[in-house]
Amino acid sequence: MNQEVIDFIEALKESWQVELSTSLREVVHQAIPDVQERIQYKKPHFLKNGKYAAAISTSKDAVSFVIFNTTELTLPEGAFVGPPERKTLKLRKGDTFDSTQLVSLVAQASASL
Repeated sequence: MNQEVIDFIEALKESWQVELSTSLREVVHQAIPDVQERIQYKKPHFLKNGKYAAAISTSKDAVSFVIFNTTELTLPEGAFVGPPERKTLKLRKGDTFDSTQLVSLVAQASASL
């Protein structure tokens, strides 16, 4: 656990963004037990073997969760957007996500890193 990432999440203005970001961070830690965390480009990035596995970013009305290395993944229809090599799940206030499914997707995507 990286203190800069903890500070980033705790500093978010909206409580729902703190909750979603904390849950997404837990997903990454379940999927990649030895994950490395750091703040890069002003947002939390999660690395496996020095390569990007996931990232969390926030805007005024959303929390975005990016999974890298997704070219070989089969993703749920309509949930993710972006180019083949990285997909983004955009969550807004009141949205939920399937944590078990997300852990599985992150684990699959990062398996070859």
